[in-house]
Amino acid sequence: MARNPGRSWAPSASGATGDAGSFGGRPHGRQQLPRAKRSRPIRHRSVAGQVFALQILIVLLLVAGAAVALVVQSHNDADREAANRTVAVAQAFANSPGMVAALHSPDPTAILQPKAQSARVASGVDFIVVLNDQGIRYTHPNPAQIGQKFIGTYEPALHGQVVTEQLNGTLGPLVQTVVPVYAPDGSVVGLVSAGVTLSNVFTASERQLPVVLGAAAGAIGLATLGTALISRRLRRQTHGLGPVEMTRMYEHHAAVLHAVREGVMIVGGDGQLLLCNDEARRLLDLPPDAEGRPVTELGLEPPSLELLTANRQVTDEVVLAGERLLAVNVRLIDQAGRPPGCVATLRDSTELLALTGRAEGAQRRLRLLYDAGVTVGSSLDVTRTAEELAQVAVPRFADFVTVDLAEQVPAGEEPPPGASLGRMRRTAIAGISTDAPFYPVGTTLDVVPATPLAGALHSGEPGLEPNLPEAREWREQDPERSAQILAYGVHSLVRVPLRARGVLLGVARFWRSERPEPFEPEDLALAEELVAHAAVCIDNARRYTREHAMAVTLQHSLLPRSLPAQNALEVAHRYLSAQAGVGGDWFDVIPLPGARVALVVGDVVGHGLHAAATMGRLRTAIHNFSTLDLPPDELLGHLDELVNRIDQDEAAFSESSWLAGATCLYAIYDPVSRRCTVASAGHPPPAVVDPQGHVVFPELPTGPPLGLAALPFETVELELAEGSRLVLYTDGLVEDRERDIDEGLELLRTALSGPPRTPEQTCTDVLGTMLPTHPQDDIALLVARTRVLAPDQVAQWHVPSDPAAVRTVRAQVAARLADWGLDEAAFVTELILSELVTNAIRYSSGPIKVRLLRDRTLICEVSDGSSTSPHLRYAATEDEGGRGLFLVAQFADRWGTRYTATGKVIWTEQPLE
Repeated sequence: MARNPGRSWAPSASGATGDAGSFGGRPHGRQQLPRAKRSRPIRHRSVAGQVFALQILIVLLLVAGAAVALVVQSHNDADREAANRTVAVAQAFANSPGMVAALHSPDPTAILQPKAQSARVASGVDFIVVLNDQGIRYTHPNPAQIGQKFIGTYEPALHGQVVTEQLNGTLGPLVQTVVPVYAPDGSVVGLVSAGVTLSNVFTASERQLPVVLGAAAGAIGLATLGTALISRRLRRQTHGLGPVEMTRMYEHHAAVLHAVREGVMIVGGDGQLLLCNDEARRLLDLPPDAEGRPVTELGLEPPSLELLTANRQVTDEVVLAGERLLAVNVRLIDQAGRPPGCVATLRDSTELLALTGRAEGAQRRLRLLYDAGVTVGSSLDVTRTAEELAQVAVPRFADFVTVDLAEQVPAGEEPPPGASLGRMRRTAIAGISTDAPFYPVGTTLDVVPATPLAGALHSGEPGLEPNLPEAREWREQDPERSAQILAYGVHSLVRVPLRARGVLLGVARFWRSERPEPFEPEDLALAEELVAHAAVCIDNARRYTREHAMAVTLQHSLLPRSLPAQNALEVAHRYLSAQAGVGGDWFDVIPLPGARVALVVGDVVGHGLHAAATMGRLRTAIHNFSTLDLPPDELLGHLDELVNRIDQDEAAFSESSWLAGATCLYAIYDPVSRRCTVASAGHPPPAVVDPQGHVVFPELPTGPPLGLAALPFETVELELAEGSRLVLYTDGLVEDRERDIDEGLELLRTALSGPPRTPEQTCTDVLGTMLPTHPQDDIALLVARTRVLAPDQVAQWHVPSDPAAVRTVRAQVAARLADWGLDEAAFVTELILSELVTNAIRYSSGPIKVRLLRDRTLICEVSDGSSTSPHLRYAATEDEGGRGLFLVAQFADRWGTRYTATGKVIWTEQPLE
């Protein structure tokens, strides 16, 4: 802006308050009070004066630089000249005629001292010293130093080297050279040292210094003349404006132009950018050298470029520039016949868009946290929970996520005590691709001390590596693998230790490769939130896994470890624990007297340790009741009373209303009669598969569950053909959330139908067909294929109630044992039968029957119509009887009594060798 001569400036707003510095105008209005103190005006130099000062400064700097360069060059030349001179003098003197002979003479000093002084004066050096091979001086300018040790380095010269060194001597800084003196045979017989002080070396560089100073004086004179001429021309062009006015004008112009919140651009008629302020540079992302260049070369987007070059008026037209929304105004300016230029103003309208973007970013983070809260921890499985953490963060937060846990955590055990982990196992990994060079799941990782990973585990603090290629410490964990990760394109990392309830579980790491933006502190805070929630879920899963493993161990310890040996049934079984918890299902195979076998399947109500413990108590009770050889209905009655007592005990010591209800199916199979007696307490009926593969679910008088029975239980007798399969199961096999029990029974019928199969194959086929994907209840399956004792393995006789008949029975039994090849057992068997039959004849009533069974043992049975059971006792000295049953107990391996509907049976078992 130029000021016309004689034109006064209009008063400004600041001038109205009495500011005398506002463009030089006086305030109008009321009279202003005088100020107590006026600030001194700032003195401004003219442009010409500033140029002159700058020229003088440049000339002085050049002169100083040249002088310094000359001095340095002079010093370097002096050093080089001194070295060259001393080497030449020392070499010349060392090779002078008669040197070797003088050194070998009796008095070398007398011969060499005059020569050395003459050579020193002639050559212009400060000293020439001759030494022997021990460094002792033969010559010296100061005779007092002759015979003294040489000061300096001379040892390399003894080996044929030339030694040149610079040091501070008594004469000042000097350069000295030591050279060897060779004998005719090539050996070193002495040394010669020549030295010269640097002050005595005069170089050509010092002669050039006056010329440089004279040139500097001439340059200052020319600068003064040029400055005077420029100053006169500037005053004519600025119409007499002084430095103060021009400075104030520029300051106001710059303050207004760069302080406004709108971008301002002035474009000339030739399309060049004449001026732009800081806001315009920011909005359009202009390069630093934008001013003076054509606007077509500034890399503007087409909409913005079209408005600046269209030569038309534009008012508040909105264009998109990158991610900004700009409102553009363009006004043309007349340039006195030349093509019109334009003034454009740009206003950023993206603040609302930016606020919306920040709100959307916060919403995305909240949505991610919400999804993590819903997704992570959906199951009480440690591995699955770690996988959910990795999957929920990809790709919304990271491109790859790895989760490493202490080796003990997936198994439910406590991690090692202390504030750090030495070894971890890769538990989960998720990413946008499967070819990333990260360790696969299951890999064991040894934490290297003094690495960022070890530091994070020790302190529990998260770590941020925004630029992995520039970070070095993290590579020490595995340099080779780290190089592969960087080569893959991974560039940013966040690591967060997994810590819950004061227990360090492992670490989760988030990686970015495809997303160009690095992790920021806000991302670190989000990662902490994600990992904090996941750590609690993983610790919950770990605790559950530990408790579940303990419960499963307890449950399996209460179940049969192996099936007992017996010949009546071929048995196979399966037991599967529920994923949600431990249940109270159980099964049992119990051999009974008379080659019979009892099959038991039951299910305690509820889950958990209480149910498993109750199952163990009921199973123990069934074993105890089975030793009494009770029929199924009576045994279930005793179990019902036991369950009622358990409930009463629980109610007495606990406020909870938990009931130890249970269902049970008890069946006894007799391989002699092929009959199976079954009683049920609220349990699903068994499946009977005949040898042809037809499946039948027999109708049972199903009683109420144990603990709820109000009426006696009932039994049903089934006659089974040899080779039939009896299938017992719990309701977890046929009933779940997706199907009812009727549908499950039909599926079971389908799985059991078909050609004959072994019990093992039957179990496999049934579970393969009916096992749910996620069992919600325990499943117990027991498959027994019936066998029958052959007729030649059974012998029975009816005995009349006459003591004389005992002899006949003994003879018949001995004959049958002989047929079976058991002659060695005949004596004991006859003795046992004699006692049992005699007691039956003497004390019982009704028909008496004797039966022999050859199974895994030799079984002797004597049945009668009496319900009175004999008891083992010690006979007194005066007693005539009471010793026969004692003898039976001594000779038999086992013996006992069981009751029937018509009386009782006394049985014994003898081992077969």
